[in-house]
Amino acid sequence: TIDQPVSIDEVKKFLAERDLHAETRYVPKKLINNLTGEWKQKIAIIGAGPAGLSCAYYLAERGYSPTVFEKNEKPGGMMTYGIPSYKLQKDVIDAEIDIIRQLGVEIRCGVEVGKDITIQELKDQGYQAFYIAIGCQGGRLPGVANETAEGTDIAVHFLKEALSNPNQKYEGDVVVVGGGNVAIDCARTAHRFYPDSVSMFCLESRETMPASRQEIAEAEEEDVKIHAGWGPKEVLVDEKGHVNGIVFKRCLSTIDPETGAFSPKYDEEETMTVKADRIIFAIGQSIIWGDLLKDTGVTFSRGAYPAADRFTYQTEDEAIFVGGDVFTGPKFVINAIGQGHEAAESLIRYVSEYNVPQTTGRDRRFFKPLDTDNITVPSYDHAGRQEPEVENIKDPGHSFADPRKIFTEEQVKTECSRCLSCGVNVVDVTIAGESAGSACVS
Repeated sequence: TIDQPVSIDEVKKFLAERDLHAETRYVPKKLINNLTGEWKQKIAIIGAGPAGLSCAYYLAERGYSPTVFEKNEKPGGMMTYGIPSYKLQKDVIDAEIDIIRQLGVEIRCGVEVGKDITIQELKDQGYQAFYIAIGCQGGRLPGVANETAEGTDIAVHFLKEALSNPNQKYEGDVVVVGGGNVAIDCARTAHRFYPDSVSMFCLESRETMPASRQEIAEAEEEDVKIHAGWGPKEVLVDEKGHVNGIVFKRCLSTIDPETGAFSPKYDEEETMTVKADRIIFAIGQSIIWGDLLKDTGVTFSRGAYPAADRFTYQTEDEAIFVGGDVFTGPKFVINAIGQGHEAAESLIRYVSEYNVPQTTGRDRRFFKPLDTDNITVPSYDHAGRQEPEVENIKDPGHSFADPRKIFTEEQVKTECSRCLSCGVNVVDVTIAGESAGSACVS
């Protein structure tokens, strides 16, 4: 309400870049058990995405040596296989993971728990607790004719294959179905393979598209055509069974006004036929469990999502905890990181030989926000927000390089000085009297 927000992402990027260099890399000191050295309890983390790696980091910091099991060839989850490099350079991820390894975490890649080894077999090896953070690796389909024809794909698989082979070339026209940030990632990634055209179609109106305004603007700058208010009706195929088009129908609304539930309504008579040589469905993600939970006591709620305590993340099988997208559904990376941090505390309490209760003395983070419509700021220097310089990349719309330069140290200090320092407690006894309380803004 006062000024533009502090550019936290760019400040973090400046710090992350320092982890690329040994002389400026920060490796935290481990808290060691003064009596016996590091704790000996064995903890298994299943999934090396942001939630699993975060959990491993905080366990290692507390003196534990967890083992992370990852079915892919490299750790990182969606940070490695889903987020395009022009947003998140992979050398930064690798540097962060190296720090986790330096803290004593073992990461076993190419091991799928439930297939290559079972949870029961890990228990037999002495593992006492498990953190499942496998994410949502599957994709949803719209339920229309020919939706799995040759030339169709789902977002998660498309992005993984695209990042594994960034030098491929496309011919013809690409259509992305979906209106969220993942759909934008698919469209912009496809554009880097030099197709004839890339277009997006989504159910929502332009005003209610779930993708951020910045993401939409960046896609349109790269000549991605966005068509709002359309849902898929039928995928068209040629005589060989390959995609050659898609029919859309007009979407009149997506939300039921009485229940607030997602319930799209269509005008079946108003349709649009679009030429397409490739179709990417980015309309949601799903969980692929396989035999991971075989012979465990984990139960489910909300379909395929595991039932667990929303504060401790403990499931009905008391030795198994869950977190990240596999528990909440697809969210931001930072949500998964936060859950991994909290899960580490739960796991430590569970394996403790001192029978520590799960909830005693833990901050539940139930914050009551200050009424920002009723606040007085006597004076404030309206310094402009720092913006990163842009690298002069040849043909940036077809490059996987991140064009944004890293802040200089001077820019970081200038940007951080713009903070309002509002994280303080204030008690006004003149109006609060005996019931004086405190208010915190963060």
